[in-house]
Amino acid sequence: MAGNGTELAWAVETPGPMDTRPLRPVRRAVPLPGPGEVRVRVEACGVCRTDLHLAEGDLAPHRPGTVPGHEVVGTVDMTGPSATRFAIGDRIGIAWLRHTCGTCRYCRAGRENLCPYSAYTGWDADGGFAGHAVVPEDFAYALPGDVPAEGLAPLLCAGIIGFRALRRGELPPGGRLGIYGFGASAHLTAQIALAQGATVHVMTRAESARRLALTLGAASARDTYDPPPEPLDSAIVFAPVGDIVPPALAALDRGGTLALAGIHLTDIPSLDYQRHLFFERQVRSVTANTREDGEEFLRTAREIGLKATVSPYPMDRADRALADLAADRVRGAAVLTTG
Repeated sequence: MAGNGTELAWAVETPGPMDTRPLRPVRRAVPLPGPGEVRVRVEACGVCRTDLHLAEGDLAPHRPGTVPGHEVVGTVDMTGPSATRFAIGDRIGIAWLRHTCGTCRYCRAGRENLCPYSAYTGWDADGGFAGHAVVPEDFAYALPGDVPAEGLAPLLCAGIIGFRALRRGELPPGGRLGIYGFGASAHLTAQIALAQGATVHVMTRAESARRLALTLGAASARDTYDPPPEPLDSAIVFAPVGDIVPPALAALDRGGTLALAGIHLTDIPSLDYQRHLFFERQVRSVTANTREDGEEFLRTAREIGLKATVSPYPMDRADRALADLAADRVRGAAVLTTG
């Protein structure tokens, strides 16, 4: 749908390595909201590793020329027909999950993240690497107006997915959690686990990320493939690297659980049953999230005073932000701001 005027947006034209510049600036018509939808004027949009996977072709494009970005904070500036949940001027968030059928057996069982007919912001529809974005109102989140937009943006995917991964990891009260990779999602998840009384050990390759982990309260911070100083009750792999899975499993205590948090993972090497899986160790994947996950996480984040460490970039440097993410040059979460 076209709106009045045009604006700058960033689109993935031909997926490929970042040095081929898969993310390009384009002029596009300002979108209009359809029935049951609202439009926001974008204040900030987080840069997620999923955006990088889309740009580099790890995720097959669902449509040509998609505008990435699914951690969108904005102010409602237009409502579509029959949209009544939000008013003009309300601040809302647009996240990864943007549609489910509501009728399949997964949706009826409260597992809408597994809906075969689900659709996603920045993959099936244009996202927030732009001046405006449109979302079905039932899949938007009400956000507080007293928090800077750049601090809220990473919560809308990195935070929500980390929250679900923590649950999937079945960390017991006061348990020992291992975190592999320490970017946007991991540094938020660590804060939740610490607030719940867990001991957190971080394994990641970037020295700056290890320093951040210790600053936030991690008991230890080591290189990616170094063993933690004690057996783990639970571990989460955030880095999209399958080679990490065997050492993460080997680090688990008996009965421990490993959660794989990413939408993409390189091939996992062969596992040794006795060393990696015996004694009832288990591996669990994480697939998107439910809206209930999102609402509960945002309540939890507010209650514990969760703080996102942010590396801001102006919207017109989205390509630089994505390249820095690919090269592990981002501390915490990269966020595009519109000023």
